[in-house]
Amino acid sequence: MAIMVMQSVCLAPRVAGRGYLQELLNRSEVALQETFAPSMGLLYSQNAPVFSDLYVELRRYCRTSNVNLEEALNDFWARLLEKLFNQANQQYIIDEDYQECVSKQMETLRPFGDAPRELKLKVTRALVAARSFIQGLLVSGDVVRKVSQVQLSLECMRAMMRMTYCPHCRGMASARPCANYCSNVMKGCLANQADLNTEWRHLADTMVQVAGRFDGPTGVDVVILSLPNRIAEAISTMMENIEAVNSKVFQACGSPRGGVTSTTAQEEVSKGGKIIVEDRVGPSTGKLEQMVLDVSRRLKDMQPYWVSLPSVLCSDRMATGAGAEDRCWNGMNRARYLPEVMGDGLASQINNPEVEIDITKPDMTIRQQIMQLKIMTHRLKNAQNGNDVDFVDTSDDASGSGSGMCGDDCPPSPRLIVPMTEPPMVYARPENKRVVKGSASQNLPCVLSSLLSLAALLLLLWR
Repeated sequence: MAIMVMQSVCLAPRVAGRGYLQELLNRSEVALQETFAPSMGLLYSQNAPVFSDLYVELRRYCRTSNVNLEEALNDFWARLLEKLFNQANQQYIIDEDYQECVSKQMETLRPFGDAPRELKLKVTRALVAARSFIQGLLVSGDVVRKVSQVQLSLECMRAMMRMTYCPHCRGMASARPCANYCSNVMKGCLANQADLNTEWRHLADTMVQVAGRFDGPTGVDVVILSLPNRIAEAISTMMENIEAVNSKVFQACGSPRGGVTSTTAQEEVSKGGKIIVEDRVGPSTGKLEQMVLDVSRRLKDMQPYWVSLPSVLCSDRMATGAGAEDRCWNGMNRARYLPEVMGDGLASQINNPEVEIDITKPDMTIRQQIMQLKIMTHRLKNAQNGNDVDFVDTSDDASGSGSGMCGDDCPPSPRLIVPMTEPPMVYARPENKRVVKGSASQNLPCVLSSLLSLAALLLLLWR
């Protein structure tokens, strides 16, 4: 059960985030259909695929498919120009070559005014930011999932056994570990995890900055829900200037061959006048901004997460109260713990008195996650500048078998408890440092429980 819960928590940001964008696109498309169908009549019904294909491409983009957003928008306007031009000039025979010539005049004709350029800028910036933010949440959850499966070294297991069980062997069952003693054990066991700190902070900072693009008139919900209005204004612009458009096309591409004389199409284009689309933006904007603000605040709070784990995991097991420093278990006896507390990270553990660590051999899984954080931060910075970012859709990557995760017997609180597989042994405090030779044979037991608070954070924006 715990495995299934953690998998669903890690996948939720991607699934729910996409769900929110899909909902916005669905609402936008429905608004367009409900307005254009009665206002434009045959002009819309005969060209409906042009509009539906636009939304198909936008949905594909939000699913991180291989879609060039700028090209998709350019293609939409080119197709729309062709269809409207053909509809307005049914008295002529317009073949494919002539249509291609019409499309090439898009930049010089500017039949839709400034709408294509402005819409491309707003849609690209909004969707790039939204998709990148969701991807950042996904990467954060994936890092949590993979780091939680990193295995304990044999020396770390021994240190935890000595801290947890040796007081019982010495007849001091009530003695709890000294605070600094517990800190050194945990800092040693979680030294590699602490090295995530720098890049984790950078990612959180950048995500907060990208989240700023969700506010105000350039926010993703405002931009998507206003698409029908912007498209309607563009069509109205062309309708009002259809004679000038025809004149420029005929001049550039030549006069098309005459066909059946008819003014019906011309009238169909011009009779509708200006298309008015009901504004449906309002209700969701404030809600989205509040959720983004909440997630941004929590991201800031979680910046020191990896270096704070030792103190979190020691908080409910170390000795507390008046005189606790003199009566706590220091690894050898019930007395004050004298060694200094080590710093954070692998390099700081060279003189750790409790856990023997070869600082020249960092955990490769965690090094890979550090690189993933760096890459994601770089992509987010590009997205913040309005540059599109290519992502690989890894929808099935996180399904996994759950190998190494906690089972149903994990305690609900973040406790590091090594299961006893043999009678407790007392390990003498080593006098000389030596390199760890044992291979990792146990996963960090139930650290997933302490990481759930971080993964649960990722649900807040998109649930």
